[in-house]
Amino acid sequence: MPNARLTTPSRRGILAAGGALGLGAALAACGSDSKDSGSGAKSGSAKSGPWSFKDDRGTTAKADKVPANVVAFTSVAAALWDYGIECKGVFGPTKTSDGKADVQAGDIDVDKVTIIGNEWGHFNIEKYATLAPDLLVTTVYDTAGTLWSVPLESKDKILKLAPSVGISVYDRQMTQPLQRLLALAGSLGADVKAEKTVKAKKRFEDAAARLHKAAKARPEIRVLIGSASQDIFYVSGSNLSADLEYFKSLGVNIVEPSEKAKKASGGWFENLSWENIDKYPADIIMMDNRTATIQPADLEKPTWKKLPAVKAGQVIPRVTEPIYSYAKCAPILEDLAEAIEKAKKVG
Repeated sequence: MPNARLTTPSRRGILAAGGALGLGAALAACGSDSKDSGSGAKSGSAKSGPWSFKDDRGTTAKADKVPANVVAFTSVAAALWDYGIECKGVFGPTKTSDGKADVQAGDIDVDKVTIIGNEWGHFNIEKYATLAPDLLVTTVYDTAGTLWSVPLESKDKILKLAPSVGISVYDRQMTQPLQRLLALAGSLGADVKAEKTVKAKKRFEDAAARLHKAAKARPEIRVLIGSASQDIFYVSGSNLSADLEYFKSLGVNIVEPSEKAKKASGGWFENLSWENIDKYPADIIMMDNRTATIQPADLEKPTWKKLPAVKAGQVIPRVTEPIYSYAKCAPILEDLAEAIEKAKKVG
């Protein structure tokens, strides 16, 4: 996948940064639509009879029976997969250019699921229709209830084909979308009390306690949230993004860009030139792990290499668009806790 190319971001483009760092719809093409055919959805012990689910837009999706042909944004499908619900189709970053699973695909078998759009905002309506969908699921990153990665210009056609569910990850803590996606999986037939799920939830709770303890013990450790494009380094604030709001609630000392600087992005982030990336001292840098952004190993900018956290080897990934299952979110907290526990004060 090529590096991101920056354009002047619209609000939609800003949102496409996973609610954080403003690249999304402005990214260069990250792959083409797959021609793989899907294997169908497994809905565990799905019950017969009428089905309904009230989503975070306040909209109630209804069907005569539990949906079996579910199509979801990739990371949402990955969360449902962890609970035993296999989506028939996905849209969003799913396969990298070498055919491997994208970081947002989790444990999905990307060679069996039907991909109806392999990057943000790409959605093949004709392919979607052939799946005979009975439910569309994605996330929401604004108060307007805009469905993530469903193209605005064709959303009316898309939404006529099946009921839709939007799970909000906007201006709330990580625990809320976790609870909501588990509830959705349960409505689709997943056993929410399965041993695997119970253990994953316990691991998440333990990880949260560990992160809180680490942050309380090391309040001096400053964590900067970054994302890289060829021309701009984005620094995200802790507000609006579900993961960062949760980290802050646990006591993590997140570096906050100025409110004035964030206004241009709707409050999400501040963009810095590479010459000015040392504006905010930091001891740990969490870098956007999405394949559409430049990864730390590929950064050759001299100013990047001079940053104290970089020289100290204290750069870790940020899962900018988390897979909201307990199994996938627990390691995020564990890794940050370990980084804080081991960090040297360098910023």
